Amino acid sequence: MIQVAMEPKAFPEYLEAAVEAGAQVVPIDSTVKALIWLDYSQPQALAEMLDKNPQIEWVQLPFAGVDAFADIIKRPILFTSAKGSYREPVAEHALALSLAMMRVIPERVVTKTWGRQFADSLYDSNVLIFGGGGITEELLKLLAPFRANVTVIRKNPAAMQGANQTLAFDQLDAELPKADLVILAAALTNETRYLFDASKFAMMKPTAYLVNIARGPMVHTADLIGALNNDVIAGAAVDVTDPEPLPDGHPLWDAKNIIITPHTADTRKQVVRLFSDRIRENVRAYGEGKPLVGVVDPELGY
Repeated sequence: MIQVAMEPKAFPEYLEAAVEAGAQVVPIDSTVKALIWLDYSQPQALAEMLDKNPQIEWVQLPFAGVDAFADIIKRPILFTSAKGSYREPVAEHALALSLAMMRVIPERVVTKTWGRQFADSLYDSNVLIFGGGGITEELLKLLAPFRANVTVIRKNPAAMQGANQTLAFDQLDAELPKADLVILAAALTNETRYLFDASKFAMMKPTAYLVNIARGPMVHTADLIGALNNDVIAGAAVDVTDPEPLPDGHPLWDAKNIIITPHTADTRKQVVRLFSDRIRENVRAYGEGKPLVGVVDPELGY
């Protein structure tokens, strides 16, 4: 039976998943080579633990995005993330936000008068998805019934099933002016940090919408506020913000045509269930000497 350490204090579901996969969950010591790390908010604590335990050869990280561990993942250790685990609920949330924006739900839920009759349709629209991972794979399935013309911009421009075209990062500027809806679903890296700023919003149609279910710092918040309030774009819906949590009274709350959800595309209940599946899958593979799922590429940063 393989030994696995799990830090910090684990949910019972995670312990159960590891045991079901054939592991013995033990306190960290000099003999333990596998570590399941559960706290995204304490990268320094993980770094210190790895410094004290150079025998560790595999670390399972808790979320799909590993930007908090950008320096740590460069160590000569096998790191796996939860990428792909939360694809279904996050894609579902992206679709819900998209439909809500295009049907001007932010306006309708607060008004007390009959108002204007307006709506944009997702059917036969031009959709640009920035990022080509598991969330995008799932989102392409959800968009299929709408006959949307979908362009995916990704680091590796290999074709994706359900996309009309898949292009490299350097094609983003050329495609932004064509999109009715732009969905951010990429990893946060040095290349994507604050990529969507005033210059990018100026390239978009004034009738286009932005949806961000990726990471808050992919968008320059002050520039987004300006783009919304000055009608540079038609609206935005974000499940992630910069800063996060978004403080009460922050100007983004009062921006025009904005929907803000508090990072609930994947709730704690969903995360516990889905991450338990990833633990079960990878602990079993590790014990059997098979390839693990969600291996992090230290050069790409995800």
